[in-house]
Amino acid sequence: MNQALPSIAPPVVDFLGEHDQKGLLRFLTCGSVDDGKSTLIGRLLHDTKRVFEDQAAALRKDSRKYGTQGEALDFALLVDGLEAEREQGITIDVAYRFFATEGRKFIVADTPGHEQYTRNMATGASNSDLAVILIDARKGVLQQTRRHSFIVSLLGIRHVVVAVNKMDLVDHDRAVLDAVESDYRAFAEGFGFETLQVIPMSALTGENVTVQSEAMPWYDGPTLLEHIESIDVASDDRLGPFRMPVQWVNRPNLDFRGYAGTVVSGSIRPGDKVAVAASGRVATVSRIATMSGDLEEAVAGDAVTITLEEEVDISRGDVLSLPDQRPEVSDRLNAHVIWMGDQALRTNRNYIVKAGKRTTTGVVRHIEHGIDVNSLKHLPTETLALNEIGFCEIQLGAPVAFDPYEVNRDMGSFVLIDPLTNQTVGAGLIWSSLRKADNIHRQAFDIDRTARAALTGQTPRVLWFTGLSGAGKSTIANMVEQRLHAEGRLTFLLDGDNVRHGLNKDLGFAEADRVENIRRVGEVAKLFTEAGLITLVSFISPFRSDRQMARDLFAPGEFVEIHVHAPLEIAETRDPKGLYRKARAGEIRNFTGIDSPYEAPEQAELVLDTVARSAEDLADEVIRYLGL
Repeated sequence: MNQALPSIAPPVVDFLGEHDQKGLLRFLTCGSVDDGKSTLIGRLLHDTKRVFEDQAAALRKDSRKYGTQGEALDFALLVDGLEAEREQGITIDVAYRFFATEGRKFIVADTPGHEQYTRNMATGASNSDLAVILIDARKGVLQQTRRHSFIVSLLGIRHVVVAVNKMDLVDHDRAVLDAVESDYRAFAEGFGFETLQVIPMSALTGENVTVQSEAMPWYDGPTLLEHIESIDVASDDRLGPFRMPVQWVNRPNLDFRGYAGTVVSGSIRPGDKVAVAASGRVATVSRIATMSGDLEEAVAGDAVTITLEEEVDISRGDVLSLPDQRPEVSDRLNAHVIWMGDQALRTNRNYIVKAGKRTTTGVVRHIEHGIDVNSLKHLPTETLALNEIGFCEIQLGAPVAFDPYEVNRDMGSFVLIDPLTNQTVGAGLIWSSLRKADNIHRQAFDIDRTARAALTGQTPRVLWFTGLSGAGKSTIANMVEQRLHAEGRLTFLLDGDNVRHGLNKDLGFAEADRVENIRRVGEVAKLFTEAGLITLVSFISPFRSDRQMARDLFAPGEFVEIHVHAPLEIAETRDPKGLYRKARAGEIRNFTGIDSPYEAPEQAELVLDTVARSAEDLADEVIRYLGL
């Protein structure tokens, strides 16, 4: 006989319901090495009953093997999960732990103290609401304390606890606390923290962590747990303007098209008008869908799918906003950059930039100043080494929608990624746009690229011919345009030498000028495709990152990279303009193939071998590729 499964007892249901309604506080612990961060978190987990029997048994075993407290439990081992951390007694990675009390839920990030791992600390701080900065009472305010405090301030954390730890090792001397507090408050005076609570404690014994210390009767403030339970860190995100970066275009069938993402600020209702930040196109919200059903209102923090009454061109990375409260859209920014790469930052080198859901390329054009984290003075510098911070001018390959970081942390941040190693090498906090006018937005027009293409009766494309000087780019591009013109196609040919006589006559051949040369040509080619033309671009364009920057301007399939290939020794024998001879003689500097590299395409749509085949045959191959 089948028996019905027992239902969950009402007290359990009530408990789960109450637990779900508790507010969540994300905070991090930071400070210098051996200040007691892991011990503090271990103590919080233990005293809030988050350590289970099997974990307690493992802790006792590990304390005997790795511990530093003799026979006593070493609470730091609850958090230092990596074998290397346990053996060295330090934190290397960021460790996240969850615990809860009667009044609140917490996610705490235990971040490294070593200067070498400052980048990990910045990662933990990026999504925290409060910072607990530990200071060893015996050592006072150290350089790493100052560094972490500055990063906490820079990353927009406005609630700080200064935990003066190991007071038991200075005989609970109040004068020690007063000296540390005075030193820290003088240093942090300009950081703009909303709350700054100084708490003397011993994380090892639990004094003023979860229980009041009997050895420090002179301290009448809250324990750490009391403070983080009561501190109000309510975000103003719901009160800000509506912003939703589109993470995914949800198209399960022909009858449904929605735009999925998380609302990062403001609120939206069905019937409200929304605008695409970059294009300015306006549409009406018809539904706000979730897995649990439609919503009457979506607010900051909600993950939703929005459907619109009108057809609008929206893709991943676009930002939805209210029509009269659009964010800035710019490809030139001022930003603080925290450098996380082992190799120093190189200005005018291309990096991958991820801003919200948008991915593009970008270069650091100029470092206006570095920042000394001890004195907060601005220092002249031409590069940033690991863990250094600078105020930089950023040039992006494509415009991004943003709000300044101090206004909206989600909309005002980005990361820099090395395109060769795919490692994150920098974190950026946007300060402002470098546009000459601050209120420039794209104007939406009724006649768009689709309408123009329909009028011309052709599919707009960019044929990007790249290769060494003398490989045959201009010859083949010219033949291709002749064939297209003979078939009645509307075209335009952009040649490297011709463009440098006009649009780019102010540019030289240094690396920065070459990047700008390609950026401008890419933008012009984009305008021609929007006009419905087939655009042929014949440029050496030696760097893969520059060609990728140009490709990113176009829709998939619209950019055709054509590698016109000839070995250097063959191209040099042709030398139609005598440039190789001058480069060999030292009369031309930074010449591609001689003293500047050429990075051949790795996945070009077409590779044309000009040694084995004639220019006429290769031009015909391009026409066949286009299906014309």
